[in-house]
Amino acid sequence: MKHIFLFTFLFFSLAVDAQNKKDIQPVFDAVKRPKNLSDSALLDLVQKQTFRYFWDFAHPVSGMARERSNEAYDYGSEVVTTGGTGFGVMAVIAATERKWIARDTAARFLLKMVKFLSKADAYHGVFPHWLNGTTGKTIPFSRKDDGADLVETSFLLQGLLCVRQYFNADNNIENELRNRINWMWNDVEWDWFTRDGREVLYWHWSPNNGWAMNFAVRGFNECLIMYVLAASAERYPVAASVYHKGWAESNFFKNGKKFYGIELPLGFDYGGPLFFSHYSFLGLDPRGLKDRYANYWEQNRNHTLINRAYCIDNPKAFKGYGENCWGLTASDTYNGYNAHSPTNDFGTITPTAALSAFPYTPEYSMKVLKHFYYNLGDKIWSEYGFVDAFNETKNWYAKSHLAIDQGPIIVMIENYRSGLLWNLFMSCPEVQHGLKKLGFESSRITSGKEKEMAETE
Repeated sequence: MKHIFLFTFLFFSLAVDAQNKKDIQPVFDAVKRPKNLSDSALLDLVQKQTFRYFWDFAHPVSGMARERSNEAYDYGSEVVTTGGTGFGVMAVIAATERKWIARDTAARFLLKMVKFLSKADAYHGVFPHWLNGTTGKTIPFSRKDDGADLVETSFLLQGLLCVRQYFNADNNIENELRNRINWMWNDVEWDWFTRDGREVLYWHWSPNNGWAMNFAVRGFNECLIMYVLAASAERYPVAASVYHKGWAESNFFKNGKKFYGIELPLGFDYGGPLFFSHYSFLGLDPRGLKDRYANYWEQNRNHTLINRAYCIDNPKAFKGYGENCWGLTASDTYNGYNAHSPTNDFGTITPTAALSAFPYTPEYSMKVLKHFYYNLGDKIWSEYGFVDAFNETKNWYAKSHLAIDQGPIIVMIENYRSGLLWNLFMSCPEVQHGLKKLGFESSRITSGKEKEMAETE
C-alpha cells in the first residue's frame, strides 16, 4: 500500500511538473535577435514583430486592441482603444497581404470584432475613446469624457473602410464583414457633432454631460481625417463650410514660416508632435494631395524634416540625439506621458516618430531603424517590436507599448513599401466624393466615378 501511494504521488508530481513546464512561456531575449539582415528583411521583421501587439495581444473576447501593454493610470487589462483598433485592423490587412496570417483567419477575426462593436456602447453612432473589451461598455477617459469620441471613431472607421475594400470576396464571411462595416459607417451622425448646426465639428458628446467638454476641433493637427469622413458620409454628412470655416480657421492653422531653412505650410511652429503627419494619413494618401491651404505631401515631409533637423541641432544637448536618433512625438516618458515636440522636448525619443515617417524620409528613417535595432536593440527591442520610448539622458527605457504608437509603424512602413493602405482607402467612392466636395485635388481623385450623393451645401 505504501509503495502504491508513493508511486501515485511521484506520478502526480511529475505530471504537474510537466504541465508547469508546458505553461511557462520562454522569456523574450532581445540579445538573441537576428543580426546582419538585409534592409527588406529588417522591415519584414519589424512589421511582423510589431503586428504581434494586435494579434497575440488582442483582447481575447472582442479582438480589439488593448490601450497599452502595461496596466497604468488606474485601469486594467480590459481597456480597449477605439482609435488604436482602427490602426490595428489596418495592420491585420498588411499581415494578410504579406501572408503572415491566412485570409480566412483574418476575416473571421475581424468579423468577430465588428460583431462585438455592433453591440458595444455608441452615442449617435459614435464610439467612446475606451471600451471594456469583454462587455462593450464605456470606460470613461476622464470624468466628463464618458460618451462619444468623434476623433477616435474616425481613426477606427478609416481602418474599417480599408477592411471593407480589401476583403472583397463573394463568400459568407467577407460579405457579412462588409455589410456590418457599412451599417456601422452609415450609423455615424456626423452632423450631430456640429452642435446644432455650428460650422465646426466637436470632439465629444456625452448623454450624462452633454457638450460639457466643449472641444471644437480646429486645425492643424491629427484630426483631418475626421473632417474628410464627415464630408464623405452618405446619411449624415456635413457641409464643406464646416471644413473651411471650422477646421481651417484658427490661429494655429496656417504657418508659412521656415525652421532650419524648411518651410512649414501649416500648424504650430516647428510642426508639433510627429503623429500629426501619421494618424490621418494611414489611409488618406498625401502623395500629390492638395487643397487651397497646402500640399499635404510637402506639409508632412517638411514637418518630419524639421523634427529631424531639431534633433540633430540638439539645442538642449540631450544624450543620444543625432542623425541616427531622432523623432519627437507623444508617448510614455520617464515621468509619465507627454506630447513631445521641438517646443516640448525633455530628451525622450519615441521609435514610432521616425519609423512611421518612412514614406516621407525613407533614407533617414532607415538609418534610425538600423540604429534602434542593431545598436540599441538590447534595451528597446521586444516581443511586440520596439518599446514605446526611451530617454538616454535619464537612462530610462520604457517597458510599455501603446496601440496608437505600434500601429502606425506597421501601416506606414507598408505604405512606403507598397502603398497598400493608401490604395485601399482612396478607392472608397465615398471618400472620393468627400475629397472633391471639400476642394481637394489629387491624381488619386477620379473624375465622375465617385458615388452620386446629395450635396449638403
